[in-house]
Amino acid sequence: MVAESVLGATAGGSLLLCAALLVMGCALGLSLGRGLGAADRGALAWLCYDALVHFALEGPFVYLSFTGNIADSDGLIASLWKEYGKADARWLNFDSTIVSLEILTVVLDGSLALVLIYAIVKGKCYRHFIQITLCVCELYGGWMTFFPDWLMGSPNLNTSNGLYFWVYLVFFNSMWVLIPGLLLWQSWVELKKMYHKGNSLGKKFQ
Repeated sequence: MVAESVLGATAGGSLLLCAALLVMGCALGLSLGRGLGAADRGALAWLCYDALVHFALEGPFVYLSFTGNIADSDGLIASLWKEYGKADARWLNFDSTIVSLEILTVVLDGSLALVLIYAIVKGKCYRHFIQITLCVCELYGGWMTFFPDWLMGSPNLNTSNGLYFWVYLVFFNSMWVLIPGLLLWQSWVELKKMYHKGNSLGKKFQ
């Protein structure tokens, strides 16, 4: 009973931390997006949450991985990754592929998210170039996180526990597939509008 209550407290604390970051990201994004359309405000809410996750959760993961490993570390962030490590064991000890991807995610994806937030708020012309680049990077990260393990029969993934499989592996990771996919679609639609508008203007002056 004691072990089960500790497990429940750890899982609950980790989920609460993720929820707190989501609330903070959404509040910040919606505040920055005042006066913009619903789609752009939603994008800003996601991007603020995305940046918080990259810098506040994945950044410390990279640091802890180079100073030791998650399994032997203490603290709030370490306990969160230990909890996630129950679903994917590669996060507990130094896995070169995971750490390499997380370095790229923190440095490149986190920075691109900040640039994209600025581009949306200020209406910069390079907005959709950055948006497409960031979304492709996020999708690539998801692919390289899981596909190598799937090819080996998923030896590191715990799919027997409902919480670990459906919440930790499926729900949290699918967010970084579904939302970048939607943002890619948004960029495609907006670029197509710009193309047709440019063609129409060009024909008027012919």
